[in-house]
Amino acid sequence: MQLSLTEASSLAIKALTCAGMSESNARVTAEHLIDAALCGHEFSSLPRVIAIAEEMRNKPPARDTRVIRENHCSALIDGGDNVAYVVSLQAIDKAIDIATKNGVAVVCANNTWFSGRLAYYVERAARAGFIALHTTNTTARVAPFGGMDRLMGTNPLAIAFPSEDDPLIIDIGTSQTTWGDVVLAKTKGIALPEGMAVSPMGEPTTVPDEALEGAILPWGGVRGSGLALAIQLLGILAGSDLVIDDVSNYGLFFMLVNPRLFMPSDQFPARVSAFRQIISANRPLQTQDSVRVPGDRSQQKRRENQLKGFINLDDKVYARLCEIAQIKAL
Repeated sequence: MQLSLTEASSLAIKALTCAGMSESNARVTAEHLIDAALCGHEFSSLPRVIAIAEEMRNKPPARDTRVIRENHCSALIDGGDNVAYVVSLQAIDKAIDIATKNGVAVVCANNTWFSGRLAYYVERAARAGFIALHTTNTTARVAPFGGMDRLMGTNPLAIAFPSEDDPLIIDIGTSQTTWGDVVLAKTKGIALPEGMAVSPMGEPTTVPDEALEGAILPWGGVRGSGLALAIQLLGILAGSDLVIDDVSNYGLFFMLVNPRLFMPSDQFPARVSAFRQIISANRPLQTQDSVRVPGDRSQQKRRENQLKGFINLDDKVYARLCEIAQIKAL
């Protein structure tokens, strides 16, 4: 199914509001999901509306977000059980405001869930001139290295650097796959790649239902598992539980630094751009066409898809979204 950007946005907003989200929050969430689609990230785009709607059916109405405490360099936000697509945007904007005044900022948020693409938030800060780091722990769906029980979330990390052109963004997960990818595979009726997950009995599986009941494996073996542990602890610092058993209380961590604290105003962005060019000019291996800087492909796809003015959506996902939105499919 091919949808114009306006059609895709309207469908997402309609589905989210029918699920009980306020229109203002639905617009914020839809904008994030459409951007993910433009960047070529299917699992974190419109299919996420299905999971959001399902979670909202099990939750009481969300409350207003509020700043619990704040000083010259930090803030703590209670998300009011709103989806983190909304809370994260408020948190990064709070961090930008603090760092603009004082050069650095650490902002944490809790009582929120489903954070979306972390690159979306750090890019916002990098375009404002800041180095930005963001992590969040999530619902326990990942086993630690060597284990089979779910103790950690898929626990992503993103860091962005301002440059003379597009920000340089590194956005990685610490699990072999994401929960959204597994749910999407189930919705589309396809198998998972091997080595991604184990069944409830700890046996390797490619069946999405078994992975959803079992555990996703950590990315990068013991190293990725250790990074996931660090992110889990930062989430605990933000106010989440030790192990998040349901979709309720993620811990969001944001840290911003103004590079002007350490060098003249335009020197660091210029050096980032220069190093990006050095990496791109690096001789590729025989098995590679070129050396790619992390994040560049997503930004290139965004530019290309914006010019096209439409996105592609799986037919089964489209049908389910129309059902949630209570509208007739085209």
